[in-house]
Amino acid sequence: MKDYSVSKPIEVLLVEDDLADVDLTQEALHESKLLLNINTVEDGFKALAYLRCEAPYTAARRPDLILLDLNMPRKNGREVLREIKADDRLKCIPVVVLTTSQAEEDIIESYNLGANCYITKPVGLREFEKVVLCIEAFWFTVVTLPTRETHV
Repeated sequence: MKDYSVSKPIEVLLVEDDLADVDLTQEALHESKLLLNINTVEDGFKALAYLRCEAPYTAARRPDLILLDLNMPRKNGREVLREIKADDRLKCIPVVVLTTSQAEEDIIESYNLGANCYITKPVGLREFEKVVLCIEAFWFTVVTLPTRETHV
């Protein structure tokens, strides 16, 4: 297993429009022993601008993992996922769809668009925290991620 506890901060991009879910996710991730840098944007347009280092995100760090909500205003998560996975510079960044939808068509479409996993947000606070901690444990202690320097 990879030891991220003593290396550079792990960059996480949280794409979420619900402020309560942003707070819950950040709180759960900050309880970790891992060194995380969590950046948040509230819609798909901002997510793509962030990923492409466009204004006002010209100094944005490339994320090691993207947590993506599907249901957002202006540009939804499906559109963002489609654009990420079609872009040679971005497609190797793992995308975890973290959404309230349990609809089979959303699950299938997300995987068809290249999602690395699909997680339905639980309703309760404790359950939500457990899910976020499981995401963290899996993606940052079990999985080997490409280094930022090896991205195209």
